[in-house]
Amino acid sequence: MAIAKAERLMNLALCLLGTRRPLSKRELRESVEAYLEAASDDAFNRMFERDKDDLRELGLVIETVENLEGEVGYLARRDSNRLPPITLDAEEAAALGLAAKVWQQARLAGAASGALQKLRAAGLPEDVDPYGAHSALEPRIPVHEAAFEPLMLACRDRRPVVFDYRKATAAQPEPRHVEPWALECWRGHWYLAGWDRDRGAERVFRLSRITGRVRSRGTRYTAPVPDVVTVRETVASWAGESADRSARIRLRTGAGYPLRAKATSVRELGGGWEELEIPYGHGLDAWLVEFGADVVVLEPAELRADVVDRLRAVAKG
Repeated sequence: MAIAKAERLMNLALCLLGTRRPLSKRELRESVEAYLEAASDDAFNRMFERDKDDLRELGLVIETVENLEGEVGYLARRDSNRLPPITLDAEEAAALGLAAKVWQQARLAGAASGALQKLRAAGLPEDVDPYGAHSALEPRIPVHEAAFEPLMLACRDRRPVVFDYRKATAAQPEPRHVEPWALECWRGHWYLAGWDRDRGAERVFRLSRITGRVRSRGTRYTAPVPDVVTVRETVASWAGESADRSARIRLRTGAGYPLRAKATSVRELGGGWEELEIPYGHGLDAWLVEFGADVVVLEPAELRADVVDRLRAVAKG
């Protein structure tokens, strides 16, 4: 089936590229053998529309032209489908190769590989290895959440979505109606920024806390999309990155490396524990909860109380 479709797409592309005038659907059906075998006009129309969309997705520029009699025709002009020569030096090629390798374990791996193939077809020299100059680097962006792909497409297409979201302090998830703006990875976790319709405000959601399926809504955005979406800065403020106070915690030896990286002082306590002083800002309690029994808050008392409340809420769930 895949071979048959590829042959059909190739034949259609050759017809559109080889003609000097727009060809009608009737003429294209007579020119492509697979279309002659269509069981009905409706079956042919569906097949042709899918093929046309597939070719455009592959980068072929197909024009739709209406003649004086009102008949619609199609053609792909050669000058519109000819790429200019692409010249890349070794460093530029290496950068493109690394960008493609970043998505090797994600759902965009096929698109990344296809982009490199298109560069080869457009003139990237065969003797330039886009991976070779920096082969020791193995960049990865892990994407384990099922919500990533539908949210990525929703951001691209500007489509509102609905999903169930469990806050760190809640025992059960609740539905959220969101106009998605952007996705960003911060410290190994993916976050979505968007407009929360129920709360009438900008919100940031951690993808690992989205439960169930992400559903699209066929409506338009109600809030303007900002030119710059500061996902990382927002999440960093929750984690105390903009803190002006300090907190003292007890951390199990060999655990909690991100906390150690933030520590302004570390003191050995013995018995497998250490005492750390770390910056304290809004959202630090939610971050500390993620380390479970490896962390005990010593002070301030308000932070300790917030962490205990969150742990109790998780235990109830």
